[in-house]
Amino acid sequence: MNFTIEHLKKNFEKKEVLRDISFTFEEGKIYGLLGRNGAGKTTLFNCINKDIRADGGTFFFEENGTRRETIPEDIGYVLSTPTVPEFLTGREFLKFFMDINRKYIVGNHSTDEYFDYISIAEEDRDKLMKDYSHGMKNKMQMLVNFIARPKLLLLDEPLTSLDVVVAEEMKEILRSMKGERITIFSTHILDLAVDLCDEIVLLSHGILDTVEKSDLDSAEFKDKIISALREESHA
Repeated sequence: MNFTIEHLKKNFEKKEVLRDISFTFEEGKIYGLLGRNGAGKTTLFNCINKDIRADGGTFFFEENGTRRETIPEDIGYVLSTPTVPEFLTGREFLKFFMDINRKYIVGNHSTDEYFDYISIAEEDRDKLMKDYSHGMKNKMQMLVNFIARPKLLLLDEPLTSLDVVVAEEMKEILRSMKGERITIFSTHILDLAVDLCDEIVLLSHGILDTVEKSDLDSAEFKDKIISALREESHA
């Protein structure tokens, strides 16, 4: 399975944010979408998720040689600021999500087994989520996407504000989830992208460029990336 973007464009009045985005993402990989703040990473995600309308181009899945358009069930989207129903407890939210998505769920795991998987303590499972920390809310976002098994998982800087322990736990969850799906992880932190991702793509000047695997281990790798991003700032 591949997810392909062809000549995607998006302008905001006179500002050209996405100029000509073309790329093919392959199943089973975590892609690091690396770019400066304001480079258009969230705009790209919002176009793919159809939260905003692109001004040109297309994107589609290719499975067994057949192209098809995306549908809402194909895409999971984890925002940088967690969005959960804070009037529910963690258990109520998880049970509700499992009930309405039963046809997509593989296996017959209990809510407590899922909580164990993301290391939510027993004493926190029946608390209102308004009292959850940022990291716990983020874990809940990640968990429901793990359960729903979307073909494409978009992660908009979900680890940036987490403490070291929670960030490492989230990385392990992401690595365990990457099979049978495509994961695109946006970040402006170079070391995080190198540590977590199988491939890195650079969003600069409104286009995507691949960072060659052979470059990842070279002494000049970081200098090349920083130079490219600095050029965008000057432009």
